[in-house]
Amino acid sequence: MTGHDRREELILRIMNSKSPVSAQSLANEYGVTRQVIVQDIALLRAKGHDIISTNKGYVINAPKSTFRVMKVRHTDRELREELELIVDLGGNVENVMVNHRVYGKIEARLDIDSRRKVEEFLENIQSGKSSPLKNITSDYHYHRILADSESTLDLIEEKLRARGFLVESRSL
Repeated sequence: MTGHDRREELILRIMNSKSPVSAQSLANEYGVTRQVIVQDIALLRAKGHDIISTNKGYVINAPKSTFRVMKVRHTDRELREELELIVDLGGNVENVMVNHRVYGKIEARLDIDSRRKVEEFLENIQSGKSSPLKNITSDYHYHRILADSESTLDLIEEKLRARGFLVESRSL
């Protein structure tokens, strides 16, 4: 097997693994030294692959790969709780959307994926002369929520439902 072929297999092996892959296990698998694997990883990074070295092995720094649009409703006082619930479970609140009866769909990008960003957002709302977009539609609004898996989105949905924030869709 050529080095090029090995590197192509390496990247697929790391991408398809559900857990970090150690350099030693890769070396054993491909019949090379650990140092050869380290060099292969350096070459793959140079080609643009975002590979992270952890204390347990290599992982791909993949972006949040799935999303779900959720309809929610809460008061201004519950805004922090809603956002922190989502980010604490691994979600990224990509945006907020409302469907106004006159103006139609209105959307604003948020990109909130940490408590620090929740705090910044709330400070901007509180120090500005504006109120949350949800206030123009009786607190009803939508969020596009990004996460690493469907199971993470399921958990976020479950917790929003338990807290009474999730607005259930009507079946037709």
